[in-house]
Amino acid sequence: MIAEIPFWQRKRLDEMTAREWESLCDGCGRCCLQKLEDEDTGELFYTDVACRHLDVQSCRCTVYQGGRNKVENCVHLTAGDLDVFEWLPSSCAYYRLNAGLPLPDWHPLLTGDPASVHAADISVRGKVVSEDEVPEDRWEEHIIYWVN
Repeated sequence: MIAEIPFWQRKRLDEMTAREWESLCDGCGRCCLQKLEDEDTGELFYTDVACRHLDVQSCRCTVYQGGRNKVENCVHLTAGDLDVFEWLPSSCAYYRLNAGLPLPDWHPLLTGDPASVHAADISVRGKVVSEDEVPEDRWEEHIIYWVN
């Protein structure tokens, strides 16, 4: 018997069901880190300052429900927002699939274990502080280089 080809290998992002789309999120929390953009070059820098709504232990948003986020300036990813994918970390399934790359070996869809993202040390667990703890004018001091 031939094994079924996984949905992420046979469907484009815009063909996925809502459930399939949501399952691509590995729960790393990297997209919830505050980012700074160099006004002159457009270069994007990640900080270790997390959105106040990120549960830094589970690396999940505390106000994300039913595919929607209640944070005003948070970007809700959809297949129609492909230009937004540029700022996602290169480890992100949405970024990778959009670029024609495979899921990383540690991805929960491959391992069957939602904690595999933490075991692979990809998540932000234990590495970040809440934006409530750092004034915005000090975020530049929190630029990190472990997210790409």
